[in-house]
Amino acid sequence: MHDWFSSPTIWYGIGMLGQVLFGSRFVLQWIASEQARRSVLPRAFWYLSLTGGAALLAYAIQRHDPVFAIGQAGGLAVYARNLALRRGPAPA
Repeated sequence: MHDWFSSPTIWYGIGMLGQVLFGSRFVLQWIASEQARRSVLPRAFWYLSLTGGAALLAYAIQRHDPVFAIGQAGGLAVYARNLALRRGPAPA
């Protein structure tokens, strides 16, 4: 297990997957906005942001890059909050 978890190839794969997920959110938003004929942010935009950001945060931590990690961690809070706001107010 230790060899797999420390493999640079696996971590590059995780980093690239994070970049693809994170980048695809812009394509999704563009397509959704074109279909609606106005600017929209579909719920999937925030899920792609969250999953891509989480993969990039894991990659940044593994690379011991505090600047990259702090940037991704801050973004995750925003993405999670936007998903919560889309759900509406919590029941009383």
